[in-house]
Order: sequence, then structure tokens, then C-alpha cells
Amino acid sequence: MDFSYILSRAGKIIWKYKVLWLFGILASCGQGGGGGGGANFNTAGSTPNPQIPPGMRRFVFNMQRFIENIEAWQLAAIIIGIFILFGALMLLTLALQTIGRVGLIQGTALVEAGETQLTFGELFESGKPYFWRILGLNLLIGLAAFAAVMLTIVPMAFIGVVTAGIGFLCLLPLICLLVPAFWAARIVIEQANIALVLEEHNILEAIQRGWEVFRQNLGNYIAMGLILGIGSAVVGVILALPFLLIVLPVVISAFLGNPGSNDFLFGGGLAIAALCFLVYLPVLIVLRGALRAYIQAAWTLTFQQLAQPPYEEIEAAPPPELLPA
Repeated sequence: MDFSYILSRAGKIIWKYKVLWLFGILASCGQGGGGGGGANFNTAGSTPNPQIPPGMRRFVFNMQRFIENIEAWQLAAIIIGIFILFGALMLLTLALQTIGRVGLIQGTALVEAGETQLTFGELFESGKPYFWRILGLNLLIGLAAFAAVMLTIVPMAFIGVVTAGIGFLCLLPLICLLVPAFWAARIVIEQANIALVLEEHNILEAIQRGWEVFRQNLGNYIAMGLILGIGSAVVGVILALPFLLIVLPVVISAFLGNPGSNDFLFGGGLAIAALCFLVYLPVLIVLRGALRAYIQAAWTLTFQQLAQPPYEEIEAAPPPELLPA
């Protein structure tokens, strides 16, 4: 397999056809993202903590009163509503990811086939026949992965509790083996999505085809997976570095401010950080979309190069004899 061609060609495609960045943004919905840290507020004492801003203390106090006075049926309704909202957001995210994935696969394949112009509307319309199959494929894979994780973690946790942690230590080698297994499964799923779009398979046929191509080209896929995985991780770290600069004013103001007063300096640092975050957020979304488009283009080119058998040279037919005038 020509790794240099695939990596360079993927870069040229997404640079020339920036409409693929839009599909990359859709495909990257709900992926990555930064985790939020929670603060631990101590409200057990009668004296409020002076390091907590007055507005935050009032919010915590009001939330405590709300939880204490809420009735059981109201709490159940809130929990059910949260689950419904979470499920709706998950389905919306999966739908946007599906639109983006199909658009990237088709766009890359069309460019390789000689297409010189790509538009969002055309790619969106041509991807509709594959939407439900791709959605069903990834939803099925997601449910299977969740079941596999639960069937793995729950018994391990039970063994760890029963054996006071000794059994869990004994299972560490198995956990280490599961990491590359899940990583390889992600590559197979990626190839199954591409096979479904490019070769007109149904869900089960696409999974079988993805596994078949992966198994027949194991070394090439492992190498490409490492290249794209390590490369995307490095780029992801670089894209996250500005967030360190964003929180820096807050950290500085927290050290320089007077905790016993209404800390204007801390509020100013927080405002600056929020403003910088709002400015950088669109840039981050676009760059992550471009990165997702590049990865999907590289995987599509990899599948096209490995799944197709070598073309047999066809002997040219002799030119027809000229008819007499």
C-alpha cells in the first residue's frame, strides 16, 4: 500500500474541496470535547466560605432548598425528562455524525473518480439513500459495544470487590489485551461504513466486508491506524493548547485577588477567559472539522486501495478496418 500517496492525497483533497470541512464538522459532533471539572463546596458549617463568590453561595443554597422541598413524583419527572432530553440529543448527534460521515466518504470517492466540483447540496442529496443504513450500522455497533463493556466491567468490578482487589490485579493482563481489541474493532467499523457506501451493502454485509478487508490487510491497517491515531492525537493536543492560555488569566487573578473581598480582579479574569473562549470556539470547531475530514478521507482512500483487486491489463482490441470509400 502506498502510504505516502494516501496521506498526501487526503490532504490535497480536503484543502481543495473545503466543503468537506462542513461534513467534517458534522461528523465530529459529540466527539472529543473537553471534560469539565467540578468544584467541591463545603456548606456544612454555619459560616460561609469566603473564597466562594456570594452569587455562587446563593445558588448552592437555593439548590439545597429546592432539593429538600421537592416531592418524589416531581423528582421522578425531572429524572425522566433528563433521560428523554439526553436520548434526543444523542439521536440528533448520531444523525449529524451520519450525514457528515456519508458526505466525506462520497466526496472523497467522487474526487478520486475524477469529479472536479463538490457542493454541499449535491453530497447531501446523494447521501440520503445511505443515511438509515449508516445510522442503523453505528447504532447497532454502539449498543453492542455498550453491552460488551458492561459485560466486561461489571464482572471485573464484582471480582475486585469480592477478592479485595487481588482478583482485579490478576485481570489486568486481560484489560491490556482489550485495549488493542477495541482499537482494531474501531478500524473494522470504519471500513464497514465505507464499504456500505461505496459497495452498496446492507448492514450485515458491510460489517462482514469491513472485517474481510481488515483481516486480509492486517499489517497495512495497523500501520495506517497508528499513523492516523498518533497524528490526530498530536494535532488534538495542539488544538487544546489555547485553552491553557484562556484559563491563565483566571488562575493569575485567583492568586492575586483578595479572597475576603468582592473580588473584582477575579471577575475580570473570568470575563477575559470567557471572551477568549467564545472567540476561539468557532476556530476550534472548524479545525476539528478539517481534521475529521482528513482522517475520513485517508480511511476512504485506504479502503479503495486495499479492497479493490489489482486491475488486470486488458489487451487493446485492434482498430477496425477502414471501410472502402
